[in-house]
This record gives sequence, C-alpha cells and structure tokens, in this order.
Amino acid sequence: MRRRPAVAFVLVTLFLDILGVGLIIPILPRLIEELTGGDVSGASRVFGLLAALYSLMQFLFAPALGSLSDRFGRRPILLISLLGSGLDYLLLAWAPTLGWFFLGRAVSGISGASITTASAYIADVTPPERRAQNFGLIGATFGLGFIAGPALGGMLGDIGLRLPFLVAAGLTLVNWLYGLWVLPESLAPAHRRRFSWPRANPVGALTALKRYPVVLGLTATFFLLHLAQACVHSTWVLYTGHRYHWTVGETGISLAIVGASALLVQGGLVRVIIPKLGEPRGILVGLSIGTLAMLGYGLATRGWMIYAILVAGSLGGIAGPSAQGLISKRVPPNEQGAVQGALSSLASVAGIIGPPVATGLFGHFVRPDAVIYLPGAAFFLASALMFTAMLLAARVLKRDLETGRPTPPLPTSSTDARS
Repeated sequence: MRRRPAVAFVLVTLFLDILGVGLIIPILPRLIEELTGGDVSGASRVFGLLAALYSLMQFLFAPALGSLSDRFGRRPILLISLLGSGLDYLLLAWAPTLGWFFLGRAVSGISGASITTASAYIADVTPPERRAQNFGLIGATFGLGFIAGPALGGMLGDIGLRLPFLVAAGLTLVNWLYGLWVLPESLAPAHRRRFSWPRANPVGALTALKRYPVVLGLTATFFLLHLAQACVHSTWVLYTGHRYHWTVGETGISLAIVGASALLVQGGLVRVIIPKLGEPRGILVGLSIGTLAMLGYGLATRGWMIYAILVAGSLGGIAGPSAQGLISKRVPPNEQGAVQGALSSLASVAGIIGPPVATGLFGHFVRPDAVIYLPGAAFFLASALMFTAMLLAARVLKRDLETGRPTPPLPTSSTDARS
C-alpha cells in the first residue's frame, strides 16, 4: 500500500474541508442579508439557524459514517463525502432562495462529518509508533485551512459573493477526481465488522459519560468553553460588519489572524506553557484570558482594537488542550476512545445551541426599536459562559491546585479489557 500518498491525500482532503468552510464564512451572512432584503436583524437569526443545522448534521452523521466505513471500507465513504461536498458548493453557488441554502448546509454538515473516517484511515495506514505524529498533522492542517480559507474568501467575496462557492467546488471536485485514481482502500476485509445502529447512535457517545463521574465537572467546563466559542464564531461577521463597517475582505483578514494565532498557540506555545503551568492552572489561566477577551470584543469601540484583542486573547487557547489532556488522564487507558467521542459530541451540541442563541441576541439588540442598543450582547454572553466555566473548573480542581499533584490516571478497566 502506498502509505505516504494516501496520508497526504487524506490531509489534503481535510485541508480542503476546512478551506471550503473558511471560504464561505466571510460572505454567507452578507449573502443571507441580500436574500432577506437587507434586514440585518432577520439575517442574523437565519445565519444562526444555518450554523446550528450544520452542527446538528455533524452530530447525527459522524458516528454513522464511521460505522459505515467499518463495514464497507474507508475509501468509498471518503470519496462519496468529497463528491457530496463539491456538488453542494455548486448548489449553494446558484441557490436562489433561503430554502435551498438550508438544504445545502444540511448536506455540508453530513459531508463534513467524514472527519471520523479520515482519522480512521490515517490510523489504518500508519504504524502505531507514528500515529501521534500523523494525528498532530490533522490539527496543523485545520489551522492552515482556517488561515487560508477566510483570507481567500474575503478577497473573492469582494469580487462576487457567489464566487467563493465556485472556487470551493472546483478545488473539492478536482481532489475527488484525484482520489479516484490514487486512493487505495486501507481497511482489509478481514478487519471489517457488521454495521450496528447502537454504535452509530450519537446519543450513545453522550450517555457514555455517565460511566466516568470523575470527569463530569471537567466535561461541563469543556462544554461551556465550546458554547462560548460557538457564540463568537456565529456572530463575528455580523458584529464586525454592523459595528465597524468592515468589508468582506477585512472580515476575512481578521479570521485569518484568528487561525494563525490558534495555530501558533495550540501548535507551538501549548507545548511550552502547559508543562510549566500544569493542566489545572492552564485551564484556569486560559479561561481567565478568554473571559477578558470576550468582554473586550463586546466593549471595543474601534475596529483596530479588535486586532489587538485577537493577538492577546489567543493565549486563552491553552484552556481547551489543558482540559482535554487532563480529562484523558482521569479515565482508564482502554476507555479513551469513548470519552474522546463524547467530547466531540459535546462540541457538536454546543455548535447546535450556541449560534441561534447568539445571533438571536445580536438581532434583538440591533433592531431599530430595541430598548437598549447593545451589538456586543453575544460577546458578553460568551464572557459570562467562560467565567462560569472558570468557576466550575476551580471547584472541580480544588484539590489538585492545593496539593499541586493531579489525580493519578486510572488503571485499565478489568471489565472492559480485552486480551
């Protein structure tokens, strides 16, 4: 099997997935505003529902696509997802009404759920001693895609609001054609298993958390962190365009800076900061910085202030990896997959709840008849969520912080261990 080309293809596929998402982030709210007759308040609510629909489809279909790849192999699932994404971008490029946009975002969410299959492909073709290295490349790939996507989408959007969809479609379909020729199957028939609805049920990933009461407080912190981030992501373009009159291009540049800062912090500084602070303090420091950054976004009176807050606030990115790393130490080694799957599901649930709530707040407080004009309301909510997460984490980790010694990892569960 040609492992290097296979891994490269999967990484390029993941890059194009996040690139495609980044391409349309700067222009989608403006396009919706056009379709709703220029009503900013109404457009914000529609955008929130579209963002929630995307996360809902990922939540529902990620386990199913993973189980289907266990039954039929990784190659067909990856290629079908790629083809679906490419055709979906074409649909969105010419969608004449909002109804077509809702259909398109549903398809996008289903196609984007193939990340579980891509991760399984990399595990199939990579020796155990090199898997951590290749899984690290997935994070770097996402960071690069989110740098390039919004910047390119902003530039293309200044030319035409539909152009980014066409570019995303072209890149994705070319990669699909390339995959038809070069992508080998990674899962041998002897290692396949029957499709099971219980394994494909997304609720199962969440109910699995009941088996790990020691991590419930930390997973609640993790959920609140992702909920706050979902509030910010879903209102960023709406807020900066309304309050600072940023163009599509300026919005794209700001999002590229977000991606670059995240890549720098989570791809590099995390390895230096967390070993010195330890995970418990890393969580609290990261959430403290995040709380202040969200508050700063909502209070900033000039657009240039946002860039300063972006750079300083990016250090809050140590909270997520710290929480995830500490959670992984609180469960037995042979149950890591179940807990990580539950964390992924919680992030999807946050993506379902956060956008409609945040965009609804934004729309309410920028209406001409609003009693209080408060365009930064969603950012104040995000700040409150992060502050609550910090208080919860401080309570859960009180003993760790007092003793300076984290709870040792649990031994392998004898009930679930397999020889």
